[in-house]
Amino acid sequence: MARGLFVAFEGPEGGGKSTQLLRLAARLQTDALDPIVTREPGGTPAADRIRDVILDAELRVDPLTELLLYAASRAQHVREVIAPALEEGRIVLTDRFAAASVAYQGYGRGIDLAFVRSLNERVTDGLAPDLTLLFDLDPEVGLARVHERGTLDRLEGADVAFHVRVREGFLAQAEADPERWLVLDAGDGPGALESQVWDAIAPLLPSRQGAASPP
Repeated sequence: MARGLFVAFEGPEGGGKSTQLLRLAARLQTDALDPIVTREPGGTPAADRIRDVILDAELRVDPLTELLLYAASRAQHVREVIAPALEEGRIVLTDRFAAASVAYQGYGRGIDLAFVRSLNERVTDGLAPDLTLLFDLDPEVGLARVHERGTLDRLEGADVAFHVRVREGFLAQAEADPERWLVLDAGDGPGALESQVWDAIAPLLPSRQGAASPP
């Protein structure tokens, strides 16, 4: 059986990646492709418990502790959900993956990038998305959107300078690996973004390889 398709949705806060992931999942389900929809931190019962700690706005968490919590969550996520699904030939759509740690804990928190990447490599067993969709947005615009939703989690509540560094981290990764990253302007409307996401994904689907994307 051929390995499945692994797609990660990334970006600064407020970019709309979660909305676009769900829209793509719904479209794939309409085509009877039944994707696995998951997220980080989280995706398994154990990893969801870790998520509660990471995002709790009332907790003080050291940057290194934060990174290690993400790594623990990711290790469980890969072994329990992502790798088995890909081995079964499934499509896996994840709301954040290893690139988020490079952006948030590496660029954002200032932890040594080589260490972050090495840790990611270890906990993922070298697994990487076939495609990462980056929903890029000015941090001030994104944070304004997040504030409109209500209560902020611990990372959303960080200062603008932190989120500027995070955005730089995402863009640097996209520039370094243009074959497996696609940068989308998250300032575009949801409908336009949905079309762009489909145009990127459709050629990668088993039933559509070599075929033109639908209008």
